[in-house]
Amino acid sequence: MKLRLEITALLLGCLFLFPTLSFASEKEKLAELSTHAYWYKLGHYLPKPLGRIESTVDKPTFFYSKDGKVDPYSELVATYDAFYSDDPEKANAARCAYPARYTWLEQQFGRQAELNCPEMENWHSVLNPEGMTLVFPTAFMNNPSSMFGHTLLRVDTKNQNRNKELMAFAINFAAEPDSQDNPALFAIKGLFGQYPGRFTVMPYYRKVREYNDIESRDIWEYKLSLTEEEVNRILLHLWEMQRADFDYFFRDENCSYQLLALLELAREDLHLTDGFHLKAIPSDTVAKLAQQGLLKETRYRDSFGTRLLHLSEQMDDHLFAAAVQAKKGNMPQPEKYSVEQRIKILEFAYEWLNFELYDDALERDGTAAILTTLLYERSRLKMDSPFTEPPRPAASPEQGHPANRIGLAMNVGDKFGPRGSMEWRDSYHDLLDSQKGFVPGAQISFFDTQISIDDQNTTRLDRLYLLDVMALAPSTRTLDSLSWNIRSGFDRQPGKDKMAGRWFAQGGMGRSWGTPDTFHLYSLISAEVNGGELTGQEFTSGAGVEAGLIYQASDNHRVGIQGQYLKLFNSDAEQHADVSASWNWSLNRQWALRTKLTYQHWYQEELNTKLTAFMYF
Repeated sequence: MKLRLEITALLLGCLFLFPTLSFASEKEKLAELSTHAYWYKLGHYLPKPLGRIESTVDKPTFFYSKDGKVDPYSELVATYDAFYSDDPEKANAARCAYPARYTWLEQQFGRQAELNCPEMENWHSVLNPEGMTLVFPTAFMNNPSSMFGHTLLRVDTKNQNRNKELMAFAINFAAEPDSQDNPALFAIKGLFGQYPGRFTVMPYYRKVREYNDIESRDIWEYKLSLTEEEVNRILLHLWEMQRADFDYFFRDENCSYQLLALLELAREDLHLTDGFHLKAIPSDTVAKLAQQGLLKETRYRDSFGTRLLHLSEQMDDHLFAAAVQAKKGNMPQPEKYSVEQRIKILEFAYEWLNFELYDDALERDGTAAILTTLLYERSRLKMDSPFTEPPRPAASPEQGHPANRIGLAMNVGDKFGPRGSMEWRDSYHDLLDSQKGFVPGAQISFFDTQISIDDQNTTRLDRLYLLDVMALAPSTRTLDSLSWNIRSGFDRQPGKDKMAGRWFAQGGMGRSWGTPDTFHLYSLISAEVNGGELTGQEFTSGAGVEAGLIYQASDNHRVGIQGQYLKLFNSDAEQHADVSASWNWSLNRQWALRTKLTYQHWYQEELNTKLTAFMYF
């Protein structure tokens, strides 16, 4: 009897001791798990120089450990202690705050996670997720900070169709700037991470209205090859992200980078952010998803402006003039026009006035009354629309050339001899590059650099354009658009006895005409300031004109003639003139050849011929 009691006591002691032993063995495993790739994803940890590890999350309250931002192990230990606290309420609160962490940790210990989180479950049921779509609004030419485009995610619901998808929810990551900052200051501060970046969830129709209608940006939608289980893993982590802030950088830790980091949570074997630690251009991130086999279906949603221009092309001058009157409330009379003509007038006038309501911020009440009348008059005409739908662009953004570019060139000058050169452009696109996948008439280039070596083995820096931006939206019958450019950096001009260097900043404003993807003409009033060796270390200013003509000769060939003439002030040189004739042959997405004949005049004239082989990567 006594022996039985001793055995029973020993067994009960073992049962009480088992959880302690189990937790002890689990905690021993934390050192190994703290280096697991998925734990790094959950904490947004990245390797840094000198072997350091640091999270891109910048909000201290995201971490349980005071050293959690730079120490994945201490953060995992603190997280484990919170999840398995002796206080059941505290443990459940921690698990509901970080359900993705808890689910993963339970899986590592061979258990099925059980969550009791009514608030999160209600949020999840509202989203009703089944799949995900990556959304790419193209560049917004009137705002430098948006000229790379943007990306966001749409949570696709069960039994969703094309008509219902606007009611789905979108996941957006964006900077939250001071409302007082203008677009230029917004772009500059965004380059240096001066704004917090946060994830938000909102109805998708709001983003379509913002990008498609108000900013007139075409939208590409990419259905992602994700299972419902993988989508749920992403959403568990998104729930955790409401506690996270990031420093937002336009070039790297931007919308596209953070969405890739979020999508990585779908599977352990996904490593989407690799290669994007210095720069994350939206089109390149979409291409990365395509390379990983994650793009299943692509759809195109044309913008307000695209539709309006397409309708305008189908209006003859007589009907166009009638639409101008209809916008003012003077409806077309049946005795003057056929039914089809009246439909054209009414539909075009409605689209045009509705566009101006957003774009020009027209007075709402009076405009709404005319729009209602236009709709009523159109409803009385029982005939299908005679207009065709806008065509889908031949290439989607991920099919365009990559953002980085290097080149090898041979230059021959009439006064300063031959030289070979190497070129490098950090990003992103110029007017002569292949236009496939890009918004025609837009140029944005960072750190466009050329270093040359001449026949005397002398090496020199020929060009360093820190920023070179052009927005050349053409003016049409319906849209009166302003064109502009900004350029700054270093180059060389013909000095008194050599090609001398100057630092400069230049800007211009004007108009463009034509069709950017065929025949494009622009003219700008331009001004510049100069300094450096060329000007004797004195500041020299100039003002004049800049103009150009770009012609798309065929799918792979673009020809351009561009020039500027500026009268110089405070200088013993009278003028600064640059004229170039270029031909770009795009061999494929990654290779191109370009020839360029350039005339320059400052103190004297120089004529240079150049052949360059470019590789995009």
